[in-house]
Amino acid sequence: MRFDIKKTTHSAINSAILILKLVIPLYILSDILLYMGWLDKFSFIFEPVTAILHLPANAALSIAAGVTLNIYAAIALAAPLGLTPYEWTVLGLFLGVCHSMVVESVIMKKIGIPYIYSIFLRGSIGFIAVLPLSYFPKSWFSHDIVTKNIETKNFDNFWQMLYHSSINSLSLSFKIILLIVSIIFLMDFIKSSKVMQTYMQKVSTVFSITAGLILGITYGAGVLINEAKSGSLTKRDIFFIATFLMICHSVIEDTLLFVIFGANYGILVTIRAILAIVVSFTFSKIVFGYIIPAFKR
Repeated sequence: MRFDIKKTTHSAINSAILILKLVIPLYILSDILLYMGWLDKFSFIFEPVTAILHLPANAALSIAAGVTLNIYAAIALAAPLGLTPYEWTVLGLFLGVCHSMVVESVIMKKIGIPYIYSIFLRGSIGFIAVLPLSYFPKSWFSHDIVTKNIETKNFDNFWQMLYHSSINSLSLSFKIILLIVSIIFLMDFIKSSKVMQTYMQKVSTVFSITAGLILGITYGAGVLINEAKSGSLTKRDIFFIATFLMICHSVIEDTLLFVIFGANYGILVTIRAILAIVVSFTFSKIVFGYIIPAFKR
């Protein structure tokens, strides 16, 4: 297989455009929800979650923002609460799995993962992930309450907010295009080499997981969509990668946002990575080894 620059360019742009159609409107919608204060109206739904996670009740709004919008909104709302490093670790672990579920579930749907599976998987694993924390030595968490000022943007009117939201969504879109196109070009170039022909499927799997692991679901899905269309990955591969990334993704940027408040980076990454490996292997085995064959009989 020779490296076809025109074909690669076409597939990379199509993958990027598909993701952008989802990112721009949902990004702006998230900012509108936050600006209008509509998030406050249903934050009470998340109060039972704070009780289960042993977090202060006033952290419900932060969790609501993280689950429905994004991690940045969650941290902005949690910063003034005076949480301990242990509580920041709990919050970081839960939201590391369960953040931006509305947007990212839509993205997962584009590669064939049902909404119900995305929501159920991330919701349940988010709670499971925090269970071991209460058994860890207290010495693993700093005893000092870390307070940092988070600058929240105040807009004079709705249209100013909408303007800034549009600019930010376009800026994010540019980054997505740049990264997805670069990664897809790199993947296709490597796969075109004679050495990699035998291991093409493994290369596709590794690149898709790596992109999501480091950059996040949005970027990882962009690469995954391209690989799914090219036929380099089987349905089982796609299911495995999607399950892995929904549990463990963006382990650098998103995780460090909680670490600056005192959360334990090692714990956040290790627990998510272990769960991602165990759950993705187990679920893939069950679904494609037992459930799907049973329905075909």
